[in-house]
Amino acid sequence: MQTARDIAVVWDASHIWGFMAWRAVRGLGLSCRLLKAQNIAKGGLFGKPGDGGAGGRRFSLVLTPGGNARLKAAALGRRGMEAIRRHVAEGGAYLGFCGGAGLALRHGDGLGLCPWARARYPERLQHLASGHLRCRIPFRDDDAAALLPPQWRDGEARPSLPVWWPGRFAPGPDDAVRTLASYGPPDDDFWLADVPLRRVPAHVFEAWRDLYGVDLSARFVRGQPAALTGVYGAGRYVLSYSHLETPRSPDANFWFAHLLGELSGLRPGAVLVPAWDLAGQAPDAAGWPADARDALLSALEGLRSLLRLAVEHHLFFERAPWLWGWKAGLPGAVCNNLHAALYETAGSRPGEEALRFWAETGARFQTLAPLFLEGAEGYLLACRLAETLPDAVDRRGLANQREALFGHPMNGGGLVGQLVEMTEELFFRCHAPAGEADAPAD
Repeated sequence: MQTARDIAVVWDASHIWGFMAWRAVRGLGLSCRLLKAQNIAKGGLFGKPGDGGAGGRRFSLVLTPGGNARLKAAALGRRGMEAIRRHVAEGGAYLGFCGGAGLALRHGDGLGLCPWARARYPERLQHLASGHLRCRIPFRDDDAAALLPPQWRDGEARPSLPVWWPGRFAPGPDDAVRTLASYGPPDDDFWLADVPLRRVPAHVFEAWRDLYGVDLSARFVRGQPAALTGVYGAGRYVLSYSHLETPRSPDANFWFAHLLGELSGLRPGAVLVPAWDLAGQAPDAAGWPADARDALLSALEGLRSLLRLAVEHHLFFERAPWLWGWKAGLPGAVCNNLHAALYETAGSRPGEEALRFWAETGARFQTLAPLFLEGAEGYLLACRLAETLPDAVDRRGLANQREALFGHPMNGGGLVGQLVEMTEELFFRCHAPAGEADAPAD
């Protein structure tokens, strides 16, 4: 177990997954610090001579949430990547979920903490898996056993663990990498894209495979590694494509709490992440000045209306209390990102840095938010019309409209990208220690 120090959460390019990780750590009774890539690149993971740290590590654990691994690497840059490698090599721990796991692998944009690489899915649709699976935990009596709850080490445990559009590990020849969990059969809430598998009889999957050459069953995940661990220098990494920080996922949260204790040296005060009802009552925004409060809550309610409209027209669907699902090809992911950012930011208490940032950007936010909401409404209704009357909609014009509103499906951008960036920056400035929000990059 680590000597207790604080937990650093890497904030860049995480979006809804960053909010989920932050609130999960706090919900389990532990404190954490949000760190931006530019701060990490300037030595934010390490103490400086004269500040009591004597140049040593300030954090026992770096937690990197889900999100786009390539964008995380670009934000960190060479110096930020090297700082994380140094943190682990000198005895620190690294915990990565989904995109944070992919960042730690060996590839062109990776940290190289783990010698394994990323693997592609045989079919793109298989990447759109979501929900819980009954996972297999191998028998453990080696150096990785401490990373599992004691009652899971006999090889009989079959915890129900969630995935949300996961990547895949490509196992390499290094015997030092240990698989902590592998995927088993799907649980009752498992979906592929917008298809709930429990509602499709097994013989229909066989017919679809024979007739159309597409396997929509969950067989493609069985036996695949879900979580693994290994050592890098004097430190250890744990990489998981299962989102153990998922709200109110009992088995996952139980394991997450155990991992936090082992990797940080801190003792969690709970083993269940609190519920996260993003569709429920609006957050209390009383801490914001009137103009900011009205703008944030107005944008939040406008986005909720947009999501309800998309559900009514069968474009989106209510996937979980904190998440909307969407038909393949629609911009559901960025809508989830903006909704989570608005909800959590409106419910935060701003300090001087957040208020200063709002003074600089509030007018722009208040201009862009209604433009985006109006445009997104028209875009989604046009998508619905295109389903019913394919020849009635100019596909090129629809694609241009999507790019202006939502940007690139993988790289982001558009009006929504600007709103997400501003809102996440506001949240960061509400919760970052004074003086760290504006840390300049070299």
